[in-house]
Amino acid sequence: MRVAILGCGYVGRELGRQLLEDGHEAIGVRRSDDGIERLEDDGIDPIRADLTDPTDLEAVPDVDAVVFAASSGGRDAAAAREIYVEGLETAIRAFGGREDPPERLVYTSSTGVYGDHDGDWVDEETPIEPTTEKTEVLAEAERIAREAPSEYGFDGTVARYAGLYGPDRYRLERYLEGPVTAGYLNMVHRDDAAGAVRHLLETDRARGEVVQVVDDEPVEKWTFADWLADEADLERPPKRTKAERLEDDDLSETARRRILTSKRCSNARLRELGYELAYPTFREGYREAIAARE
Repeated sequence: MRVAILGCGYVGRELGRQLLEDGHEAIGVRRSDDGIERLEDDGIDPIRADLTDPTDLEAVPDVDAVVFAASSGGRDAAAAREIYVEGLETAIRAFGGREDPPERLVYTSSTGVYGDHDGDWVDEETPIEPTTEKTEVLAEAERIAREAPSEYGFDGTVARYAGLYGPDRYRLERYLEGPVTAGYLNMVHRDDAAGAVRHLLETDRARGEVVQVVDDEPVEKWTFADWLADEADLERPPKRTKAERLEDDDLSETARRRILTSKRCSNARLRELGYELAYPTFREGYREAIAARE
């Protein structure tokens, strides 16, 4: 396959590396000079382009699949809309309007679209209830990713990621130092976030579907923090309940909603599709980071 990875950053670069290892061709699209240099270091064919500019996207050759893995960089809902909605629409039109359009699109989303489920399990059949402007944008982008490609004769898939972690994103000190607020963590290692998309492309599965990409074991934050501390041979960190955290005067409305949002994400569908996780739980995923502290 020849795959274009639009917004080839943290997960996209790993996806490109995995595709290359399996004998495919990976094209990475970034805007910055630093981003282009990183792609060159990885052996991924780099193309500098703005995803919201159809003229820029003309520089990307015809491909078998497009993976839209761009990030809004943690900015506000307006910035998110520019990338996830306007950029996605631009990319679908730009590639779909070609004489040789791609066979499929994979859009990487977030489990944040679910909203609060009071700690209950959620899967691909659970109705989404976005609670912030940004997650509303993500929900709209998911709809576009699934519906718009069919206008051009190809299929869209949504890979709905849980919280990403991995090299350079372990954030150990947050949990080792505390205080740690109660609630569930739904996580997936970067290598599996990329590996799941690679698997869907290579097996040609989940066309037109949403697939939740999360590891086997959602974990309570207090349990996770205590495990980290025990493994690192440190004192367990201080804890606080959600009610205690909500008493803080410095909380933004977005942070307040995040604290009140609780769910456990199932990966049963991903497993049914045949993907085997390299890091099935946080235990396998964090051992390298803990060892690096010693």
